[in-house]
Amino acid sequence: MIKKAKTILKETFGYDDFRPLQQEVIEHILKKQDALVVMPTGGGKSLCYQIPAIIFKGLTIVVSPLISLMKDQVEQLIEVGVSAVVLNSSLSPEDYQINSELIKNGKVKLLYVAPETLMMDRTLELLSNVNVNCITVDEAHCISEWGHDFRPEYRGISKIRKLFNDSVLLGFTATATPQVQDDIIKNLALNNSKKFVASFDRKNLHLQIVPKRDPFSQTINFLEQHKNESGIIYCFSRRQVDELYEELSARKYSVRPYHAGMPDAKRAKSQELFIKDDIQIIIATIAFGMGINKPNVRFVIHYDLPKNIESYYQEIGRAGRDGLPSHCLLLFGYGDIRKINYFIDQKAEKEQRIAKMHLESLVRFAESYFCRRIQLLGYFGESYLKDNCAMCDNCENEDKELIDITVEAQKFLSCIKRTGEFFGAMHIVEILRGSKSQKVIGKGHVSLSTYGIGSDHSKEEWLNLSNQFIQNNLITKDLEFGSLKITDLGYEVLKGNKKIKGTIQAVEIAFTPKSETKFEYNNSLFEFLRTKRKEIADKRNVPPYVIFPDKTLIEMATYYPRSLADMRNIHGVGEIKLKKFGHPFLKALNDFYDDNKNIFKTKMPVKSHKKTIDKQKRYKIIAEALNSGKSAEEILRQYDFKLITLVNHLYTFVKEGKSIDHKTLQKYIAASAAEQKAVYKSFNKNGTFVLKTIFDQLNGKVSYEDLHILRVCYLNEKL
Repeated sequence: MIKKAKTILKETFGYDDFRPLQQEVIEHILKKQDALVVMPTGGGKSLCYQIPAIIFKGLTIVVSPLISLMKDQVEQLIEVGVSAVVLNSSLSPEDYQINSELIKNGKVKLLYVAPETLMMDRTLELLSNVNVNCITVDEAHCISEWGHDFRPEYRGISKIRKLFNDSVLLGFTATATPQVQDDIIKNLALNNSKKFVASFDRKNLHLQIVPKRDPFSQTINFLEQHKNESGIIYCFSRRQVDELYEELSARKYSVRPYHAGMPDAKRAKSQELFIKDDIQIIIATIAFGMGINKPNVRFVIHYDLPKNIESYYQEIGRAGRDGLPSHCLLLFGYGDIRKINYFIDQKAEKEQRIAKMHLESLVRFAESYFCRRIQLLGYFGESYLKDNCAMCDNCENEDKELIDITVEAQKFLSCIKRTGEFFGAMHIVEILRGSKSQKVIGKGHVSLSTYGIGSDHSKEEWLNLSNQFIQNNLITKDLEFGSLKITDLGYEVLKGNKKIKGTIQAVEIAFTPKSETKFEYNNSLFEFLRTKRKEIADKRNVPPYVIFPDKTLIEMATYYPRSLADMRNIHGVGEIKLKKFGHPFLKALNDFYDDNKNIFKTKMPVKSHKKTIDKQKRYKIIAEALNSGKSAEEILRQYDFKLITLVNHLYTFVKEGKSIDHKTLQKYIAASAAEQKAVYKSFNKNGTFVLKTIFDQLNGKVSYEDLHILRVCYLNEKL
């Protein structure tokens, strides 16, 4: 059976290999065994049930929450020659009847329905005489009250299964914590099911969170770096969507709005223009995007704070589904927290508690200065095994030079103390900078000794510093009101008993693609092929990505297939699409070659699946230099990088079980002998994987710089 599945994968869908976990899931489903499958957005969930549906003799029912999701899936299946239909309110009575007849006569492999439609009497009557082999519940987290998108109508699905005793029942979702996963299994009543949980890591997504200062200007600056790229901008409210749309439209950006307050026809038009590449950018509330499989979304901007990590993860997951580098920017402002809390307070008491827990987790994630992936994946119960993902703002900024900011901390903490610990960061900054705002004057804060003592730093720099003070546990922030309070560690800094290092200037890092999926392709040829794809798609009235995704065109522009046989080796080109589109694209390639022969001075490369042998890793060279007798100072001068980079290379080396001469590192450790002993004791108890655990346990008395060095020393001594 799995051999047949692999044939379908290649000939129908045009893929050479299964993605991680797909084969195991398909084998399990083909045995007619229930399962819960948790895979990230863009991770290949659909193929896990579509391939078994093609192999099964009977019908597979796919329960989906949105009409747009159903339409998108069916269009793509039809283009690869798979019989699939929908039954929903978007159909005319005539089309509804036609689809019903196809189902009744056994001419359909996959039926897409909403849970409400599935439970209608006429639907159940239609299906009563049909051989139903499989029921797939997509977006299965909707069945859990602990999920971020609970929908009561999902609760009736488990009862429907009893009408089809011989069918296998499957739950699929991209966003589910371990608690939600267990809740799905319970509420769907999955029988002796197996749980498949793929990695939540979307390696091609660059994660960036910056302080929200002037959101419109920040957005414009970002868009200027991403010209001619497709993207989504998420806003908290309908009003914000409309205002941002007017501003960007007036500046001639290719944009459309999308929110629940728009007429259905206008909203549908915005979505259609976006997925067909007739516009580049959609500005939307969270109402947009679920199930839209547009693979060439190159960026997602969160103009406002999402409500929880699940929403954030799901929304950024709409970028880079083709595996190519994509950028996810979140503008983080504390004012957004108050807006979300206002709506949370309108909920029932139990829902409030869950929603506030979700919001607090998101705020901790946004405020953190550590690798975004460690925290994001950890929320979903997965351990991230690298120290540096190289694809988030914090990791890219890891080599920033830290300076002594103790004086700035003392000024800030003193101002908090003198204002009674009742105010938020913005008000404290205004006092420090000598603002003459009505609030500062009205509260009598112009007479404080801290008034104006921070005028040497900008508002942005002080706000950046305040975030670092929170991260270093000098102050805590009330999530509901934003007021700041000094911790015990903060008082130690205020009294001069403890120093703190950090950065004054906030750094916003531009995105540099760093992905294994990046090809050296001819961009002019790629754009030429995009134009050809758009022409074909418009004639067939489908989105361009239904013809071929960008990754397919990029491979064509990289390897320049010269025949249909060559075209078969290109990603996403199966037999059906080869017959439909092989000749038109070969003609386009040859036309471009004839017009641009001067570009092709050498023979174009032929796609090969052979892996190249990596050169010796740099961390090994660094470690061997240290072991040969070179001092840390000599290595730092030779390679011109910071101490933390050297320490990270050595950490990678000792993790492989190879020892180093770590004595030269000890002079960089500021912690006392007693503090070092406490760190080692904590390593013994908690392990060395997450340094934040050690940092918190020691109340921040040992800096992260010291913890990184001590971890290397500790592991080396254990060898």
